[in-house]
Amino acid sequence: MGVKHCLSGLLLLLVSAPAVLADTPEQLTAVQEPPAVKQNLKPHKFYGLDKRDFMGGNPPTGSPQELSAELSHRPTPESPPAPLTETAPIAATPAVAELIPAGEGSAAPEVGETSPEPASVALPPSDTPDDPMAQVTSVSQLSDVQPTDWAFQALQNLVERYGCIAGYPDGTFRGNRAMTRYEFAAGLNACLERITQLIPQAVSTADFITQQDLATVRRLQEEFGAEMTALRGRVTTLENRFPTLEGRRITSSTTVLGGEVIFSFADATGGGPPGDGATNTILTHLVRVQTVSTFSGTDLLRIELGAANFADRGFANPNSLGTDMTLLSYQGDTNNQIQLDLLDYRFAAFNERVVFTVRPVGFSLSSVLTANSPYFDTGRGAISRFAEASPLFKIGALDAGVGLDWLISDRMRLQVAYGTRDSNDPDASRERRGVFAASHSALGVQLLTRPADKIITGLAYINAYSRNGSLDTFTGSFNADTSGAIGEPVQINAVSGTLQWRAARNLTFGTWGGIIFTDSTTSDASATTTTYLFSLGLSDPFGRKGDLLAFLAGQPPKLRTGNGVTEDNDTSLHLEAFYRFRVSDRITVTPGFFYIINPEHDAGNDDIFVGVLRTTFRF
Repeated sequence: MGVKHCLSGLLLLLVSAPAVLADTPEQLTAVQEPPAVKQNLKPHKFYGLDKRDFMGGNPPTGSPQELSAELSHRPTPESPPAPLTETAPIAATPAVAELIPAGEGSAAPEVGETSPEPASVALPPSDTPDDPMAQVTSVSQLSDVQPTDWAFQALQNLVERYGCIAGYPDGTFRGNRAMTRYEFAAGLNACLERITQLIPQAVSTADFITQQDLATVRRLQEEFGAEMTALRGRVTTLENRFPTLEGRRITSSTTVLGGEVIFSFADATGGGPPGDGATNTILTHLVRVQTVSTFSGTDLLRIELGAANFADRGFANPNSLGTDMTLLSYQGDTNNQIQLDLLDYRFAAFNERVVFTVRPVGFSLSSVLTANSPYFDTGRGAISRFAEASPLFKIGALDAGVGLDWLISDRMRLQVAYGTRDSNDPDASRERRGVFAASHSALGVQLLTRPADKIITGLAYINAYSRNGSLDTFTGSFNADTSGAIGEPVQINAVSGTLQWRAARNLTFGTWGGIIFTDSTTSDASATTTTYLFSLGLSDPFGRKGDLLAFLAGQPPKLRTGNGVTEDNDTSLHLEAFYRFRVSDRITVTPGFFYIINPEHDAGNDDIFVGVLRTTFRF
């Protein structure tokens, strides 16, 4: 029965296939030479190798598979990059991007930084994304194959009994798509080899094949002989090259280079007050180049240079709209001068279940604590600084720090980060400088969990010190960011909650919220600040693979209550929408806008509208 049924299923699926074969010999099944980095920098699950097309993330920033897989440590198909001075790694090959744990943050935009690096995580795809097709053991694993399909029985035999048919990593078979002659030859060859194995095992007449069956097999072998020979030749070539590739594996150090360029048109109206309301249409850029190196295969050194020209704080300038609520996620200003924006070293320890991070340049709490936001991506995520991720991860405008990320189980991670500002200043005569006497410092602890396969949650506690009483998130009202103009040394205690839920195959719901308690260390003055946001992302809208339509709404940080401080009287609402249009694997164009009601939490201020057209190039 085995040989006969295998042959009948093969004939039913394959004999008529030449009618839909493509004439061009596309080599979808050809095996590509694995990048050296990918073969060797795979030790720690946090550095899993397979996703993000090299610049970071995400997430949804794309497909539903990219919702959140940090916990499984299998990167999603495309990784977003990071921002200037707070960035996610940029590199030249997907292998390196996948080595970088998600979750970087942003410091104060006044020193030329841009928004933080993407911190979104992604639920693991059904198989390794490296393989164009992956073996399945049951036809039920193929989501687009139904029992009513005309070839269901034949496909079931080939998959479940003989294992010579594969599916795609997203769990589909795509039976209606045209196939190339090379693809057909590869499938035919796999099934013929299985038949060859089964013939000697035949134990009854039901297992024997007929002369007609053999004639059909011979015809298929003759018709596709050239393609099958070519495939065998490729396999032989790869086998011969394998020892050479093995000899070139990483034994000392390997470095790759990559980068990102963002061009943006932006304009705004309203905002007079809180600012003067004077705006122009502006054209700005952000350029980042990064090297990623490894010395042992279980470590990572990143060095990033960047330049930007978003002058005078952009629309946040008092002569323009006069509020930090208008800052953009990709906004930075170095006056077109190249500067060192990131220096980061990570290494795995304790049976590769813990990753330690040391970052003397470009640090924020989200350099270690995963922001768990689908839109934390400078080039492909939210267009505003506020909407990209929770402002609590930006507390302190830090510049250097350390941290650890511990994989407790497949569904739970514990992350700890500590950072300071001005920690590189050795002058003891100056007030509050250095690592242990910094004018601003913050300690963050987060428990990241996956309570269900399609849900990621994060609960974080932050303890910080600020010599001048400011939060320095640069996302809400000036009053909230300065703790009601308290002007005194304060202790800050904050709690953050985040959630991502893939509600449907291409629909992602996200939310975050936080509360900040600020208490003076020299008086009884205090302030309580809150913030929240809800988001909805539609991946691949209108049937366009890689596009993303997103809607976000929330309240920027607001000082709700306090003692001896000025409170915000009204409530600002931030409404944002953008459509990320995928031009190619390396180019995206994103038109979008956000609308701010009652800017600076003051109903007396004019509402603000900001529109942008962002184009992102990655290499």
